[in-house]
Amino acid sequence: MSQLLVNFAGTANQRALRAATSRPQLAVRARRANMEIKNSFLKRIISYFIRGLVLVAPLYATLLIIWTGIEYLDNILPIEVNISDQQTLYLPGLGVLIIVFGIILLGFFFSTIVPQSFFKFTESIMRRLPLVSLIYYSIKDLILAFVGDKKKFNQPVLVTMYKETNIKKIGFITQTDLSHLKIADHVAVYMPLSYSLSGELFIVPAEHVTPVDAKATDVMKMLVSGGVSVKVSKEETAEED
Repeated sequence: MSQLLVNFAGTANQRALRAATSRPQLAVRARRANMEIKNSFLKRIISYFIRGLVLVAPLYATLLIIWTGIEYLDNILPIEVNISDQQTLYLPGLGVLIIVFGIILLGFFFSTIVPQSFFKFTESIMRRLPLVSLIYYSIKDLILAFVGDKKKFNQPVLVTMYKETNIKKIGFITQTDLSHLKIADHVAVYMPLSYSLSGELFIVPAEHVTPVDAKATDVMKMLVSGGVSVKVSKEETAEED
């Protein structure tokens, strides 16, 4: 009988010991489960925040730039509508519309009425003025490079900078004839810098230049964004879907 009591007491002690040792393990497991739940919740919150930021930030920056441009142009020609003797109404964008309409009228007037000889005469005078000619023709060539009939940034090319390492750069051909500089078999390639409005001009051998089969606007976006903004073809998007 005493032996049975001893065995029962030993079994009870073992059970109590197992229960005592299992309690910390259960507590650790519960803590881990709580941490995993908190981490997954935080990850979802951060993911939602990043998605919202991707949607809001470009839209906000775009609207801010457009609104700043409108305010700047409106300040050039401020127009306020008189509602009463003491109140005026400011219409944002009205000055911009008047400026744009005036530029269109000037373009129409100088394209149809004013003879081309008048332009040649005035530009010959501008060319003789040292500082004025530098500013005038720099701005004129820059505008014509983007919106004129002779666009300069519409020929994206791939330039081999170092044959040993096969390092290449993407740019735009701006001049194919450099005979006025007495440079033969070379072309002028402008390479924009990423996240900047500046760039570098390189004079490279024509044999090191390879045309890029892509739209100039897509290449410019890729360069300015540091390679982040890349247009995805419809075939690739269909495969991902």
